[in-house]
Amino acid sequence: MQGFSVNYSDPYERLCSKCSGLGGQCGFDSVLGRPLCICGNRPCPFALTLLPEGMVRTLHGLLQDLQRCFLICTRVSLGIAGLVISSIIIFYIRKQFKLQEADQKSQNIDKFLLSHGSLAPKRYNYREIKKITNSFAEKLGKGGYGIVYKGKLPDGQLVAVKVLTETDNNTEEFINEVASISRTSHVNIVNLLGFCYDREKRVLVYEYMPNKSLDKFICKSGSTDPGCQLDWETLYGIAVGVARGLEYLHRGCNTRIVHFDIKPQNILLDEEFCPKISDFGLAKLFKKQQSIISMLGARGTVGYIAPEVFSRNFGAVSHKSDVYSFGMMLLEMAGARKNDIEAIESSEDYFLEKIYRHIVLKNEKLDGLMTEEQEESARKMFLVGVWCIQTAPSDRPPMTKVVEMLEGSLESIQIPPKPFLYSPNLSGPQFSSSVSVDADAEISTEERGIYLQKMTGRQIR
Repeated sequence: MQGFSVNYSDPYERLCSKCSGLGGQCGFDSVLGRPLCICGNRPCPFALTLLPEGMVRTLHGLLQDLQRCFLICTRVSLGIAGLVISSIIIFYIRKQFKLQEADQKSQNIDKFLLSHGSLAPKRYNYREIKKITNSFAEKLGKGGYGIVYKGKLPDGQLVAVKVLTETDNNTEEFINEVASISRTSHVNIVNLLGFCYDREKRVLVYEYMPNKSLDKFICKSGSTDPGCQLDWETLYGIAVGVARGLEYLHRGCNTRIVHFDIKPQNILLDEEFCPKISDFGLAKLFKKQQSIISMLGARGTVGYIAPEVFSRNFGAVSHKSDVYSFGMMLLEMAGARKNDIEAIESSEDYFLEKIYRHIVLKNEKLDGLMTEEQEESARKMFLVGVWCIQTAPSDRPPMTKVVEMLEGSLESIQIPPKPFLYSPNLSGPQFSSSVSVDADAEISTEERGIYLQKMTGRQIR
């Protein structure tokens, strides 16, 4: 029988030797089935080093991955926290700036109220406005700058409450409107009874006009709707009243006011159809000797804007710009035609061309007129309207002359020249942020006329 030699190597001998070298005693965990390095009555803190080398390398790799993940998460968290803190700081600074700006404007209004004394309109808080309108229960209309509600004051007086749209740009319009109307006192200017300036809430309180606005009574030609038809006497009285109101704004105030948005929607009618000019949000105030109005973009409504408001090539922006708008409205009233883009674009023949050719030059009979007085009133409205829409501001009459022509005889009104509606030598309007208000400035014939072609898309020959 032949024997053989066996070489046995204890897998844990090396680990136990290492444990002894570290000052511990090698033991064995019967539950886990592995050696332990024991220091006193508990495992040594470096017991992990007694694990097999492969497991140690694996655990070491996991530990490094955890450290890298921790560093990345920490940096991302710090970045996000920095952004959040920066956003909060910026928001706080902007909020404080807006509050300071609002406080400054509120102080300006307070000074304005003190300067006007007992003549100043009443200032309401927003809670009072909600009570006046019964929490905005009855809506009268909506425009580009806000919504109008019907309300009632504590004394029972009915009012129209205009709540301005909450935008960053309406503060100037609001202050303009309060300042403009507070400077006026005329039967044909709407009466401002009060206002609210409460942080972001801006509200105007007007006298209530039961017949609403003039545009409700301007129907398209041939309309059979009895609700939008006024007799010629009433219609003519409205035209004269608006002319007197504009004359007052241009000449009757210590501070001249240019409205810049004369149109039927801004002419309110009381129970007796007395017209009241309203909506002074785009108005410009300036002293009579002032020669410059700063214009940041065009003001007004398409179809009523004077050409010089769009382009300096047509002349100077002045009170004559209101005259142009009044002339367009006057022709609209006399022609029973709504002056909107749809109506203009659908015309078989341009409206103003028809007026000038058939009524001004040929003196043709007007339809629907029963008496000579009605015929004379209508013809005066057409003639004065054409005078008012002359392309060059210097060719338009001032409102004083307009009132004189409307109240005078038909024979005293000269035939107006045909407005220059198109200029083939002008490539396009040139815009300017500051334009002169010298109403007598002359411009060349070549620089007149592109404006109305732009509004209609038609060339007038």
